[in-house]
Amino acid sequence: MSLEEQAVALIGAARGGDERAIARLLRNVEDETDLGLAAWRRLFKDSGRARVIGITGPPGVGKSTLIGRVARAYRDQGRKVGILAVDPTSPLTGGALLGDRIRMQELAVDPGVYIRSLATRGAVGGVARAAARLVAVLDALGYEIVLLETVGAGQDEVEVAAISGTTVLILMPGQGDEIQALKAGLIEIADIIVVNKADREGADQLAAQLRSVLRLGARPDDRGWVPPVLKTVAADGTGIPELLSAIDRHQDYLDRTGQGMVRRQAALRKAVWRELEALLLRRLTRDPSAGSEFDRLVRQVEAGELDPVTAAAALLERLAKLAPARPES
Repeated sequence: MSLEEQAVALIGAARGGDERAIARLLRNVEDETDLGLAAWRRLFKDSGRARVIGITGPPGVGKSTLIGRVARAYRDQGRKVGILAVDPTSPLTGGALLGDRIRMQELAVDPGVYIRSLATRGAVGGVARAAARLVAVLDALGYEIVLLETVGAGQDEVEVAAISGTTVLILMPGQGDEIQALKAGLIEIADIIVVNKADREGADQLAAQLRSVLRLGARPDDRGWVPPVLKTVAADGTGIPELLSAIDRHQDYLDRTGQGMVRRQAALRKAVWRELEALLLRRLTRDPSAGSEFDRLVRQVEAGELDPVTAAAALLERLAKLAPARPES
């Protein structure tokens, strides 16, 4: 069976609801295997229909619990839900720690929910480089809602906005996270801000402070959207209906103003840059002559014969000459 035939068969099984096939498909796409890339190229044209909701915020604010509540609410509406939980990379295995899958055991047995943890593998932006690809795969497989939870590491979390249609920032009272969020720029990419664990002391004060910051112009949206500040208690479901309503309103805003298409175009532009980077890295690792050329140029830089910019340009020219006529598998 050819590679393309294998890809078609794997996609067919995944679309038929075979969880093992879905897992194998996502694993191959994440690992950038020949089979995974062949399948992903076929699936990409069918993506772009799912509602992608990014959930970000500092560690410990209850993102996983809130995602579980949101996913359950969407399931009650009859929608299929995919959850991508980006975990820190294990220093021993290089894989994800799977903490979110453990915390979402109730959802894991629902055939209308698919949960996958993936490792950052050192990627900046709080999301694995493969996250955008996996979002597209779940989208093309018919998952109507895709929830993307980031690792919650700080300033680099802004990368989530490049993938998500709606970005939800989760904070909680009592940890100074509101100040850190302001410093890190998280509030600048939030479409909705949630004060979780709102039954704790200081929740009202935090919500008021955030609304004041937005009102003073720290995060005005000159296209007409001002992020609402909501309060939730994810542990018991308080505020979840209001959050879903806010997400719906933001989606309506994106559709009405055309900003949804603007965001998708920007996301696709970034996707092309990511794939260009990945293609160059694959050529370096797979092509012995390209790897040797890289080593030679590095030695020239070390000897003071070349500067890094000139070396990079020479390597790029070399890779262009070596590039195949069709995309690499």
